[in-house]
Amino acid sequence: MTSFAPDSIVLNRKLPLWYQVSQSLRASILGRSPQDPLRLPTEEQLAEHYGVSVLTMRQALKELEEEGLITRHRRRGTFIEPDARRGAPVRLLGSVDAIVAQQSGMTTELLDHGHVPVPPELADLFPETGEVAAYHRLRSDEKTGEPTNHALNHVRPDVAARIDPADLLRWPMTKVLRDIVRADISRITDTVQARLADPETARLLQVPLLSPILHYTGVTYDADGRVLDVAVIHYRGDRFSFSVTLDAT
Repeated sequence: MTSFAPDSIVLNRKLPLWYQVSQSLRASILGRSPQDPLRLPTEEQLAEHYGVSVLTMRQALKELEEEGLITRHRRRGTFIEPDARRGAPVRLLGSVDAIVAQQSGMTTELLDHGHVPVPPELADLFPETGEVAAYHRLRSDEKTGEPTNHALNHVRPDVAARIDPADLLRWPMTKVLRDIVRADISRITDTVQARLADPETARLLQVPLLSPILHYTGVTYDADGRVLDVAVIHYRGDRFSFSVTLDAT
């Protein structure tokens, strides 16, 4: 039986390996194509794929099993759960793969894209250009069709020139920048705020006006400290929650 083929990652030795592996595998699972197999490789094969021990791999799989993304059957193997709910809480430990996992796994519609003048509130982040490429997407639960969040990305023009908009229908912007465009991402600064839905957000997310939403802003920087992308995402407050773990070591 053919097994699902997860993406590869470069591990950061400053972060827990099991966590990085679980987030990378989570993003691969949520971003899979419908025709992809549901069976995962064995623990040993996955451990070799990620370059970690079997014990580390087992801990990563336990995390995904507790979330309901996979089921494990003695002697039969480990399988992706196709009906798993996609709006589970996300724990952020400083990994880019956590951002990818957070943004993955929904049916995505590209509402519009094109070059626009740099918005005044972003002028300090894009000081070297007068315009940016804007991508506006709406994500929905693939099972119910219910809108869950909408995202507006502003991307530096030289980077946007290498983006195929079709890739954004399957993958989050962060994954496209890192794994397809091969941008050298050094860090992402996240801000999450509680807000009330304005008329446009309420319309897109199909919630009452002034409903609580989560307003997420993520600024992605390259190795030279220049901004690659500014993402503004509005999440339905009844579908998402965030928690952050700080490593004291």
